[in-house]
Amino acid sequence: MLNLKQIREYEDIFLAPYAMKSYNSKGRKYPEKEHPYRSAYQRDRDRIIHSAAFRRLEYKTQVFVNHEGDYYRTRLTHTIEVSQIARTIASALRLNAELTEAIALAHDLGHTPFGHSGEEILNELMKNCGGFNHNAHGLRVVDYLEERYPNFPGLNLSWEVREGIVKHSSPFDRAGRIKEFSGKGMPSLETQVVDIADEIAYDNHDIDDGLTSGLINEGELEKLGIWENINRQIGKKYDKIQIELRKYQIIRLLIDIQVTDLITQTEDNIKRLKLKSPLEAKKCPVRVVSFSKNMLDLRRPLREFLMKNLYHHYRVVRMSNKAKRFIMELFQDYVEKPEQLPTQIQSKIPKDGVKRVVCDYIAGMTDRYALDEYKKLFYPYEKV
Repeated sequence: MLNLKQIREYEDIFLAPYAMKSYNSKGRKYPEKEHPYRSAYQRDRDRIIHSAAFRRLEYKTQVFVNHEGDYYRTRLTHTIEVSQIARTIASALRLNAELTEAIALAHDLGHTPFGHSGEEILNELMKNCGGFNHNAHGLRVVDYLEERYPNFPGLNLSWEVREGIVKHSSPFDRAGRIKEFSGKGMPSLETQVVDIADEIAYDNHDIDDGLTSGLINEGELEKLGIWENINRQIGKKYDKIQIELRKYQIIRLLIDIQVTDLITQTEDNIKRLKLKSPLEAKKCPVRVVSFSKNMLDLRRPLREFLMKNLYHHYRVVRMSNKAKRFIMELFQDYVEKPEQLPTQIQSKIPKDGVKRVVCDYIAGMTDRYALDEYKKLFYPYEKV
């Protein structure tokens, strides 16, 4: 049996000096006895997977609203893809794969129904009450809103996973400020890995979903150098290949070349900076985990294409605006008459205030649940 002592010995032998060792964790808010055969980060990962917030990701929008089709990615399938890519990168760089995986699995727990449009409207509705940021809300979920243990609120995760949730960033994210994590310095290398694994995952699965939906077409993508180069490689390797299989192979190789470039460039960065500890990595003025300049130049047109042709496609914009109207009307109706909220939710009002309780309640909804609630509140013949 691999016990805790042997896990620590394993980390000393196989993890790089700049990796975050579980036995050097800053610990948990509420002290707990160590588990005999799981590290702190393995326990964090397991707690996240068993949380209600994690299960709800299955029915939360990535780009396409859940009822539009079973094929499209949801927050849950996206999270699993991010976790898989992040573990591969972390293992290759000899970082702590368990910490990386825990951060990856938790990075979207604070997301609202209906994707980023839900976050935008909640932030607007809460502008006089602290606003809404999905990273900050993700921390609120794991620190307070999850109710799993009798001795403390939340999941009582380790400091490093909690920091990874707060300091997670992508081009869609707005910075959130949490005093506990507001000191100068970069996120841990494990967090930086999750950030870019997130980018790689949603860029490529959004291409897949965009093609499947017909919102973008392959003829447009062929004008992009990175797509055209890989398409040519596939054509040379497979003389006759079905369109669907060719699409899958192109996206698979797109992920592969980006992951390979990221690992190679990050390894070069680590050697150049002569990193010897996690603290040295956090003190760097720039992020250590990065693509090469050549890959950044190849990725830029692809990301600009997605922003223009998919995320700003009129059908996606319509879905987004419709979702904002749903959430705004739900929010206003609950705030005006909080007695409509479930009894357990109402009980939190004296401590947290009406608007924050309503915000928490809506943010925790799945797309389907939000739509059902809307019908119950506003459709005259719908059962309440």
